[in-house]
Amino acid sequence: MASAPAQQPTLTVEQTRVVLSEVIQAFSVPDNAARMEEARESACNDMGKMLQLVLPVATQIQQEVIKSYGFNNEGEGVLKFARLVKMYETQDPEIAAMSAKLKSLLLPPLSTPPIGGAIPAS
Repeated sequence: MASAPAQQPTLTVEQTRVVLSEVIQAFSVPDNAARMEEARESACNDMGKMLQLVLPVATQIQQEVIKSYGFNNEGEGVLKFARLVKMYETQDPEIAAMSAKLKSLLLPPLSTPPIGGAIPAS
């Protein structure tokens, strides 16, 4: 007989701010920062390689923080936490700002096309 699925943790806006802040701080821990830098260097700004190399490291770092708040210690926990943050982003500007900061830690900077590099209209 299959066991019942684990209940998704519910956090208040304030609790979500605390957890999000701890997640962001976790990326500053020297060991974690070194792991992320190594993964980024190996990926060479290639989006496919970023997904293969950087995303798993980032997921592990987040899992270490959120597991103590009731999220499971697998990728699913990170996804559930991300959904919770997304839900609160529209309600709380502080969460929206922290979420943007977290995204900037995970994603490579987007290169902008050169000025005048637009495709001409026909």
